[in-house]
Amino acid sequence: MQRLLVGDVINSAAARTPRATAVVHGGRHLTFAEVATAAENLASVLAARGVGRGDRVAWWGFTTVDAVPLYFATAHIGAVLVPVNPAFGDDEAKPLFEVADAALVISDDAHPGEVGLPELMAERPLGPSSSTEVDEDDAHIIFFTSGTTGKAKGVVLSHRTEVIRAMLGGMSTWPRGATICMFPQFHMAGWASTLEAWLSSETVVYVGGGDPAQILDAVERHRGHRLYCIPAVWRRILDIDRTGWDLSTLRQTDTGTSATTPALLADLRQAFPLTTTTISYGSTEAGLVSRLAPQDVLRKHGSVGPPAPSVTVRLDDGVLVVRSGHLASGYFRNPEATEAAFENGWFRTGELAEQDDEGFLSIVGRTKEMIRTGGEWVAPV
Repeated sequence: MQRLLVGDVINSAAARTPRATAVVHGGRHLTFAEVATAAENLASVLAARGVGRGDRVAWWGFTTVDAVPLYFATAHIGAVLVPVNPAFGDDEAKPLFEVADAALVISDDAHPGEVGLPELMAERPLGPSSSTEVDEDDAHIIFFTSGTTGKAKGVVLSHRTEVIRAMLGGMSTWPRGATICMFPQFHMAGWASTLEAWLSSETVVYVGGGDPAQILDAVERHRGHRLYCIPAVWRRILDIDRTGWDLSTLRQTDTGTSATTPALLADLRQAFPLTTTTISYGSTEAGLVSRLAPQDVLRKHGSVGPPAPSVTVRLDDGVLVVRSGHLASGYFRNPEATEAAFENGWFRTGELAEQDDEGFLSIVGRTKEMIRTGGEWVAPV
């Protein structure tokens, strides 16, 4: 049976569309062939430094095209990538490195680390990356998230989980146009939506900071097909004069992560009449849980849609509990938190939910108070 491996995604795309642009950021771009070659070289460099199957490799830096080969290089040798928020200071980042027990801390020029990513990219490989067999159930990435509590936990995702989540995202068998990604690379959405695009040999354009002018520049310059923004960023886009940009290639204007008002959805439809809008709900631990289809967006205000394909849900005293084939493996070296949230293939989301007679879910609260800001949950303390 064919294994579901993250590294196979880039190799397959490079074989199909080697000259097509895979990733763009800050005036730089890499083709699929360039990403695949750089990933193989970097895998060899990491292996020569003693990094192997199961070892954690921390990445502490701002969004860059060079992080994409690193993402796939760790996949090739069975290592585990641990992206860390570049906004963190030393006192915030170092405890995460310790929790992850990182074999190597890679950074950019703005952060201290054991080795710089540009330096690694420039090293010449001494031989093949590794003969280690990588299994689809091996961990590939750890995202630190506080979820409904203030203490960061490392959410472990396997190769299989990442690929299945990408497939559920609505991949096409042919390129349709660029995906514009506003999410940073330490965030799960900064890799989940992009892996989905790469499965279809789509271009991914990273645009950081949520600046509406930069986002619309990217849509026009790269003929963006899909743009997913959190509601707060969509409001910024809707509130500026857009007549200076050619946005005619947009076909998907999707949203999620926090409450979306009927007024925002109506404004999206008016501003982008050639597009469809979906509302997605999920989490780092659960991946995609539900999605509200375009035909239901205005009809089912407040809903996040029915459960996604292969997802089963139930309500335990109002708390949403989820089962699927793409749940996280648990929390890294945190058996107490894993036991509290994961049980017999089910994940307790910490969300208070309701489900109507059509099976549509609505999120009505959380079991613990947290502050939502910029698409992130932050503990009040």
